Amino acid sequence: MKIAILGFGTVGSGVYEISKTSKNIEVKKVLEKDLTKIDIATDNYDEIINDKEIELVVECMGGLHPAYEFIIKALQNKKHVVSANKAVIAKYLDEFLKVAQENNVDFRFEASVGGGIPCLAGIQKIRRVENIDKFYGIFNGTSNFILDNMYRFENEFFTTLKTAQELGYAEADPSADIDGYDVTNKVIISFALAYDGFIKNEFPCFTLRNITKEDILYFKKQGFIAKYIGEAITKDDLYEASVMLNLFPVNALEGNVLSNYNIVTVKSHTMGEVKFYGQGAGKLPTANAIVQDIFDIIDNINYHKINIEKEYKYSSNLLKHKYVLRFNEKVESEKIEKIDNDNGRYYCYTKEITQKELLDLIGNSDCLVTKLSEEL
Repeated sequence: MKIAILGFGTVGSGVYEISKTSKNIEVKKVLEKDLTKIDIATDNYDEIINDKEIELVVECMGGLHPAYEFIIKALQNKKHVVSANKAVIAKYLDEFLKVAQENNVDFRFEASVGGGIPCLAGIQKIRRVENIDKFYGIFNGTSNFILDNMYRFENEFFTTLKTAQELGYAEADPSADIDGYDVTNKVIISFALAYDGFIKNEFPCFTLRNITKEDILYFKKQGFIAKYIGEAITKDDLYEASVMLNLFPVNALEGNVLSNYNIVTVKSHTMGEVKFYGQGAGKLPTANAIVQDIFDIIDNINYHKINIEKEYKYSSNLLKHKYVLRFNEKVESEKIEKIDNDNGRYYCYTKEITQKELLDLIGNSDCLVTKLSEEL
């Protein structure tokens, strides 16, 4: 199959590198502003669209625009599309699938969640047999690197963030990773495959910026380790989801996910807990997932038909959880069952409360919000 790659950065060049080892894939064109990067580069997208030999387009540009326009145009011109762009997929997945179906082509996106980890394929395989009860996990390698580094080396947050930027784990503007936008997108995409519905980012998302070395040390003394978790669960036509710090016992699998690795857990009746672990990002792991999608299209392999027509409504009263909130001043509430004063930092342990009660309790404060995992 002859393909085109949009963008020749980290992931795009990785797809090209892996494709060269395959007899079934030939990269005919690369859309790239710098025409000196590779001899098959073009800066004119119409050259790709009008080339009848190109059957598939790999979108590795990132961002919303012009990625959205390029994907739609490729699908409308009856070319398959494979993308790793979680931002554009989380916003326009319903439209991409509709246009792909109308033109009898595929739109695939395994690499958009978990990098090289085949967690979306795993969700689809489980769905062939049964419904999924819940999914949760460490979906972002940058935030995990920061938390792991702070825990093991007892460094400050912003010092660790700078290290992550120097190592290439974090962008110059790290907001997508540390403010939860990246994880939110991945929860939305995973939800679509797990529950056949397309939700929006209307659920709580708490930034990572508020955590300090003192918080990490306090949690460590309690036998806790903090991880940045995205999760979702449904009940009938209602759903609950969140992106926030969760506290795990130090012997939990999540607590021992080091550096920039990811782990995604899927719960179902007959399978119990299935955990997908590995590199959540990076040139070759992500490119590998893209090439896997290309092979699946070539071989006409479908694990479970994607149907996101079911409508869900977000509920802030669906379930109750226990939280640990850190305030810098004493707070009194009937929702709090214990307060621990650690050098002027007040760690408030709540009773089991709903997300609505949590949001009401914290109000407009910039307190640290953590959730106690079910294992504690």
